[in-house]
Amino acid sequence: MILRFKNGTPESEVLAVEAEVAHAGGRSIRSDETRRPILAVVDKLPKEVEAKIMARDSVEDRVDPPGAWHQAHRSFRDTPTVVQIGDLRIGEGHPCVIMSGPCSVEGADAVMDNARRVKQAGAHMLRGGAFKPRSSPYAFQGFGVEGLGQLKRAGDAHGLPVISEIMDASLVEAFVEADIDCLQIGARNMQNFTLLKAVARANRPVLLKRGLAATVQEWLSAAEYLMEGGCPDVILCERGIRTFETATRNTLDLTVLPLLREWTHLPIVVDPSHAAGIASLIPVLCRASVAAGADGLTVEMHLNPAEARSDGPQALLPGELKKVVAESRVLSALF
Repeated sequence: MILRFKNGTPESEVLAVEAEVAHAGGRSIRSDETRRPILAVVDKLPKEVEAKIMARDSVEDRVDPPGAWHQAHRSFRDTPTVVQIGDLRIGEGHPCVIMSGPCSVEGADAVMDNARRVKQAGAHMLRGGAFKPRSSPYAFQGFGVEGLGQLKRAGDAHGLPVISEIMDASLVEAFVEADIDCLQIGARNMQNFTLLKAVARANRPVLLKRGLAATVQEWLSAAEYLMEGGCPDVILCERGIRTFETATRNTLDLTVLPLLREWTHLPIVVDPSHAAGIASLIPVLCRASVAAGADGLTVEMHLNPAEARSDGPQALLPGELKKVVAESRVLSALF
């Protein structure tokens, strides 16, 4: 349960409730919300203890999340979380942030050229995979640690923060040493709890993609792992889910955007590239995502998609990305 105290509740009163919870064998977590004290009690308490706590005049409201996620729940904060990455602010009330670049880091010169075009298009962050989780073991797997350095140097050269996917807990130190600004948890690793715990300790913002067939509650539970591990700056990313449909790569679930606004305070971005898998569909899905309330978009772009070493069919050309950025700015201002 989440206990929301009245504004102006003295600290001694909150500490007294925390002591009651601990005495009953429960654990509590204090929100960093500044408008009022908010306390998440993550263990089931005896009914008499719950009744005693709820009888206090200082407790204004009790909220029971529909799943095993408390810190990610909307009521754990009065104000939405805004994640800062460099000078960018991602979250409610701020312009739509566009993360773009090639699927894979394909070499120092290539990623530098892509970064230049991402910047020229008006996008805000550079994305690229140095470690690539591929369905086939024979497909291009990325340049690894060297790719991280290439990505970061390209981002720095063009004033773009960078984001890249991390696949293994043993790689956290390499990502931190390369100064990757935001760590991405891919769909296949959404419930890799060992990885989530390790990444939470990296002291970096984390973009958490929804799993291939994950429910919203499972997704938010994964976010809770990150937050419980010490990472408050979690960004949720809807990237399409696997359904019976085969005409597109996945099925983009825009229903989750208004639902997540009710269930969580975390910012939400959408990845139409992996949802559609077809470049011609991506611009309209970007427009729909922004209109539905997305705080950002992650869109793949390549100078020559036909020669991309991974996911070329879903990559936009630089001119197409520029148009997506312009349209997103207009729609973001309207919605």
